[in-house]
Order: sequence, then C-alpha cells, then structure tokens
Amino acid sequence: MSRNTSRTASPLSLVSLGLGTFLLVLAGLLAWYVEPRAERTPIDIDTTTVFTGTGSYFDTDKIETVEGERLTITRQVRGDVAASDRSGRAVWDVVTSVDTAKSLPAADPHDALQWTQERWVTDRRTNAPVHCCGEEPTFEGEAYLKFPFGVEKRTYTWWDNTLGATVPLRFSGTTKIQGYEGYRFTGTVAPARTGSRLVPGTIVGQPKKGQVLAEEWYANHGIELVVDRRTGRVLYAAIGPRKTLRAPGKTKDAAVLLDSRKIAFTPKTQREQVATARDDNDRLTLLGTTLPIGAGALGVLLVAAGIVFVVRGRGGSEQREGPERPDPDTSPTTLETSTM
Repeated sequence: MSRNTSRTASPLSLVSLGLGTFLLVLAGLLAWYVEPRAERTPIDIDTTTVFTGTGSYFDTDKIETVEGERLTITRQVRGDVAASDRSGRAVWDVVTSVDTAKSLPAADPHDALQWTQERWVTDRRTNAPVHCCGEEPTFEGEAYLKFPFGVEKRTYTWWDNTLGATVPLRFSGTTKIQGYEGYRFTGTVAPARTGSRLVPGTIVGQPKKGQVLAEEWYANHGIELVVDRRTGRVLYAAIGPRKTLRAPGKTKDAAVLLDSRKIAFTPKTQREQVATARDDNDRLTLLGTTLPIGAGALGVLLVAAGIVFVVRGRGGSEQREGPERPDPDTSPTTLETSTM
C-alpha cells in the first residue's frame, strides 16, 4: 500500500509574501529614488527676509552723511512657477530695498535709499547658476540666496551682487540660531571699485568743478551666514556694507553713501527661516529614513511569516491516495443464495 501527501499554500501565506515583497521594494524606492529627488530647490517660493542695524548714509536733503541711523534691508523672493516649469530650473525674482527711517513704510519702493530687482536662475539639484530664462544680472559661484543641499565643512564661493563677483566664505564652525544648529560661514570684502557716478564736485572735495564722474567703491566689514546643513537654507545672515565715493584717481574716500558694521536678520526672520528648515528636514527624513526603515522592517517580518506559513502548510489541505478497499456488498466472498 502507498500514500502520497500534497500541500497547498494558504491564501494568508501568499498575501503575506506578496505584501512583504512590495514593502521591501517600496523601502528601496523611497531611500534611493524618491528622497534624493525630493532634494530640489522649490519653484513656488514666496518669502520675505528683513535685516536691521544702525549705520551711516548720505542724506540727499542735507547733502551730507548722517550717522547712527537705523537701516532696514527687505528682500522679497518669489518663484516664477511658469518659467520654472518650462525650463526645469528654479527661476526666482528677487527685489531688495535698503531703507532709512524716513522711507519706511515705503509707499513707492523707488523712494528707498537703494532698490534693486534681480532674476536668479539655478539648477534645482546642484544650486549652480544657469544662464537662461532672462537671468539678470549674470551670477556665478556656489551660493547666494541659499547653499547647495548637503552643505560641507569647507570654503564656498558666495555671490556678492554689489561687488559683482564671488567672495570666499570660510567654514567657521557650528552655532545655534533660535536653538537650531547650523554651519557658520564668514568672510570680508576688501575695498574695490564697482562703478562711477556723476555728482557735484563739492561732494568729492572738488568744489571748483560743477560735475565730477566720481568713482564708486564698495567693501564689506564682515559677512556671516549660518546655514542648515541638509537643505542649504540660510538661517541667519549678517553683513557690514560700506559704499563710498572717491574723486577720480584718488585713493581716499571723499563721501560715504552707506556704512554699517552689522545689519542682520531680525529675530522674526530667524524664527521663520528655522521653522521652514525644520519642516524641510522633517519631510526629507520621513521620505529618506522613517518610511524606508518602517516599510523595510515590516516587509521583512511579512516575508518571514509567509515563508513559515508555506513551510508548515498552515491552512492547507491534505489528500491521501491508495488501493481501493472492496465494497462489502460486491465482494466475491459474500454468501449468495444458491440454486439446487
């Protein structure tokens, strides 16, 4: 007599194996595909940052430099979503105004002490400048409004728009802004000629000349940026601009247009920048760490459980096969009535 036994996998084991495999694949996709592609410069940005400090500026009403005045720098950054979608780049329009107490609140931005409008275009992954889409002016370097993702402990080239060139910013350790730690970068700008301006001769010490094409010079007492290490967002910024006029060919400043040892992010701007950096980091951590680890761990458990169910044949069916036993009613050994 022989007997064959066959086992079939239960529906539960198949579901467990299938779902576990799916979660393992999902974990890999999140960690190695989705999260790296989430590290992209946003295109729908709409932020305002405010710097304040004290310093000197040239009062055109008094025709002289006044000192110890409150200065405010307001920078508005708005993403051009349509241009960004067409180009695949991050296209940002940037408006910056420098105001004194007299021009705030400004009914017209052109009443500000200084007003500029820029169009900044970058590669969304590397943060490198891209020369397209109406970029104005032409930028260079590695950082301006933000740093690249994954900030390193090294020197970066920062674009100084007033200078019209890049400035090296050295890594200077870590520091906390509003309780949030970031990388600190510092640098200075030596006096450099940046252009020329037609002014009355008396302003640059040449009263006998009605108009003089004076030289514009710029320097920066100190640049300090504190940056979120993962996203490159600037958490804190402080600058010390100095803009002066010199008579043609002279080596000494004749008039001060703007001078401040330090103009820095207001506490409100710091809190807003830190809050946004936290949100960005939480989102990237969720996509790159929390979800992949959770999906991977659950996937391993489900696959292991499915294998155990298959091996044990839980919920399966068993069928036996062998020689048929005779029907007692038809067996030849059954007594039958005989005919005499």
